[in-house]
Amino acid sequence: MSRTTLPAEARMHRPSEFAAALKGRRLARGAFFIVTSAAQTVPSDAPQARLGMVIPKRHAARAATRNALKRVIRESFRACRRGLPPADYVVRLHSRVPASSLTALKRVARTEVDAHFARAPRKERP
Repeated sequence: MSRTTLPAEARMHRPSEFAAALKGRRLARGAFFIVTSAAQTVPSDAPQARLGMVIPKRHAARAATRNALKRVIRESFRACRRGLPPADYVVRLHSRVPASSLTALKRVARTEVDAHFARAPRKERP
């Protein structure tokens, strides 16, 4: 049985990786999120798209809200990462999350993040 999780190789882990990606090119900006991208800082045998998330407590005070946003972002990235060129992508929450139900928030966040990743350049087919 195959797992549908985001493997550790597809995530950014070090602060230096986040800093380099945040200095990179801004791909998209929406009501809640900004997506930036930079060439990978760590060379590997099988380069692939990697995800980093910055969800500050000052914009989403409740832990349940932050965790829900992270789950939605990871799921959206997992669905499209094979089509993305090898780079580090950082999704950053840049505005306060309005008080609403988690279901409504997840729906809005998924729509926005999907649109941002759809605007990202696509991997060239061999």
